[in-house]
Amino acid sequence: MSLVTTKEMLKDAYDNHYAIGAFGAHNLEIIKAVIAGAEATGSPVILQTTASTYKYVEMPYMIAMAKAAAEQAKVPVALHLDHGESYDVVMECLRAGYTSIMIDGSRLPLEENIALVRKVTDAANAINVPVEAELGTIGGVEDDLELEESKAFFTDPVIAERFVRETGIYSFAPAFGTAHGNYKKEPKLQFDLLEEIQKLTNIPLVMHGASGVPDASLKKALDYGVAKVNFSTELKDMFAEEVRAFFKENPNENDPRKYFMPAREALIDLVKTKIVTLQK
Repeated sequence: MSLVTTKEMLKDAYDNHYAIGAFGAHNLEIIKAVIAGAEATGSPVILQTTASTYKYVEMPYMIAMAKAAAEQAKVPVALHLDHGESYDVVMECLRAGYTSIMIDGSRLPLEENIALVRKVTDAANAINVPVEAELGTIGGVEDDLELEESKAFFTDPVIAERFVRETGIYSFAPAFGTAHGNYKKEPKLQFDLLEEIQKLTNIPLVMHGASGVPDASLKKALDYGVAKVNFSTELKDMFAEEVRAFFKENPNENDPRKYFMPAREALIDLVKTKIVTLQK
């Protein structure tokens, strides 16, 4: 089938208290692993890239790989832009064929953030592409931008309600204790805050920085409207570990078809595990 938007899959997940896995897809091996893992569980899935990913792969290749994956897949597949940093970046992705968009104006003053997100939402709605946006600041490292977790701040539920209402977004990424990258200690997620945000916004919520979040916390978040969960760091870590392990045993091997295969197989298992965790 063709690439689909995230609208139907997120609505069903939100209504039925489970979540869709959104996996950072940085190359062909990861894309194939994500699709295989999703097929093994029978679950829809989201291939997710940041701007740095499609600049590395180059947009025509990224779109071609995602479309080929979706056409071959036995489950619905969406292609999502994560943390689009500007209107121009978002429009480039929409024109290229992305089927889901995040515009991230969270570092802007509130009024500027609302204006930017509303502009993006108006453009995306015209072609039936759903928009995700963030309010508050999620710590850690994302696309080479770093924010200390101690300097991150949580989303104000009252402001979140206004933000969602005035921007018209389809899904919302609140800051409630997660962080991008690897955690130095177990994250303390603010579920009371998440519950209040859900009640006031009543749209699908998104958990960023889910790599390293304990399974029990992932499952608990499903009770409070989280319908999309982002994983990237764990995939990159496992891919690198498997390649290093292969070369430790086979130091003279030069065929990427051989040293990438164990990494792909390990990622398939990881994706399956994450998807099953998100299915209550």
